[in-house]
Amino acid sequence: MSKYKCVIFDCDGVLVDSEPIGNQTLVDMANDLGAEIDLGFAMNHFKGSHFKDCVNIISTLVKQPIPETFENEYRTRSLEEFEKHLKPIEGVTQVIEQLQLPFCVASSGMESKMRFNLNVVGLLPYFENKLFSCYAIQKFKPEPDVFLWAAKTMGFQPHECVVVEDSLLGVKGALAGGFDVFGFTAHDYNNELEGIVTKTFNDMRQLLKML
Repeated sequence: MSKYKCVIFDCDGVLVDSEPIGNQTLVDMANDLGAEIDLGFAMNHFKGSHFKDCVNIISTLVKQPIPETFENEYRTRSLEEFEKHLKPIEGVTQVIEQLQLPFCVASSGMESKMRFNLNVVGLLPYFENKLFSCYAIQKFKPEPDVFLWAAKTMGFQPHECVVVEDSLLGVKGALAGGFDVFGFTAHDYNNELEGIVTKTFNDMRQLLKML
């Protein structure tokens, strides 16, 4: 029997393999403005971050103002790329289908983006009425609010839940809220999560045994 009563998943990088796609789109747009960055830079500085924080970083790298249309253009271009190329994290569909505990998703992304991406990879039906977005409460990771909101709505206390995260900001937010955290390290290229999370794992198919 699991010590946990609920699993709270992050979305990008945990359920859907969207980080490389979304960040490459941001890199391309930043470089159009003269930023001269690459995907490695983006994965180090943008992964798991609020979009406005990413734009603030880009603004320090370019010599011209960020266009007012930048965010809308990014949303449009990234969704086009997601529709063409997005895949679920390997093994996650089987995990969701077999998971015997209540579960939900808590993301820094907009609910519309979560819905779009989960629908593209066939996971949306599993998460209907269980989508929690930082945008809805205007509190962003590493603040714990989105996790606390998710747990309360699902009917559980933080100590009864485990959060599955792949970004340092998300991990810090979950820990600040009093949650155990399983760090998914398949794309943790800088080994940021080891030693600060409850457990680490690099293959999503390991999650069921860990629970």
